[in-house]
Amino acid sequence: MRLIAHRGNTQGRNKDLENHPNYITNAIKQGFDAEIDIWLVDGFDLGHNKPQYSIDIDFLFEYCDALWIHCKNLEALFYLTQFPELNVFWHQIDDYTLTSKNFIWTYPEKQVTTASVLVVDDATQYAGPLCYGLCSDTVV
Repeated sequence: MRLIAHRGNTQGRNKDLENHPNYITNAIKQGFDAEIDIWLVDGFDLGHNKPQYSIDIDFLFEYCDALWIHCKNLEALFYLTQFPELNVFWHQIDDYTLTSKNFIWTYPEKQVTTASVLVVDDATQYAGPLCYGLCSDTVV
């Protein structure tokens, strides 16, 4: 099962560091995937509620095998879906969202398949049905 560090968090939520490029790469170097929030305004920026950390698109390609790219605006979604090597998606409160690599991003407490990625509070405590991956602030 894939463990996905939500915004780079691995041992609980850290609002001061989440989505920072170094925080993301640290989670990946520990062997986890990472969910990131990305904006395209005057360039690419990471950040949950607003663009915060500028990145070059090369960052996305360098770590594409480990990134789950949550597009935060239409411009990011439209542009990034042109690249099949990137796993991108957009959602808010949808029960399910299909990523560009055909995984089912699944809202908490919804029905699960083996292609589902579940958003959970604490991946270390998960005892639910078989799924593809878990996205959490706590993966360690």
